[in-house]
Amino acid sequence: MDARLLADQIPSLRRYARALTGNAWAADDLVQDTLERACSKWRLWVVGSDLRAWLFTVMHNIFASQLRRTPPPHSVVPLEDAVQELHGAADPGRDPGMGLDLQRCLMQLPEEQRAVLLLVTLEDLSYAEVAKVLGIPAGTVMSRLSRARVRLQELMDGAAAPHRPGLRRLK
Repeated sequence: MDARLLADQIPSLRRYARALTGNAWAADDLVQDTLERACSKWRLWVVGSDLRAWLFTVMHNIFASQLRRTPPPHSVVPLEDAVQELHGAADPGRDPGMGLDLQRCLMQLPEEQRAVLLLVTLEDLSYAEVAKVLGIPAGTVMSRLSRARVRLQELMDGAAAPHRPGLRRLK
């Protein structure tokens, strides 16, 4: 495997890891674990296939394993981290609090919905690619994406109570 091909994927991996974990340190650790696993298992990658999709699959599997081992922390990005990211790079016409709200709302989505939403919208993967990365049928991808979009809109509008697994809202 050419190291340059792997290095070209690092920005996408970092972006997805940051959105999955909601924490810069945890995201960097996840990217490092993903790259280490990819280097040690590089023979499993089929030359000519989509390297990015394969790396996202590796990352998703590592992240899922970590979630099974330890319960996810119910935290959002620390304000200091958000301020550092927004400092100097913020759009002057954009409300800086909107990014914080979006991050907070994304972290309230169930992990399986958040993963699908991020891969489709942030990483611009097709439904088929997302299905392959996550190891689920394409119909499930579409269903989770639809539910994630609706739930995210509810959270951003402030119309919904925080998500509690196992409970459904009645309308």
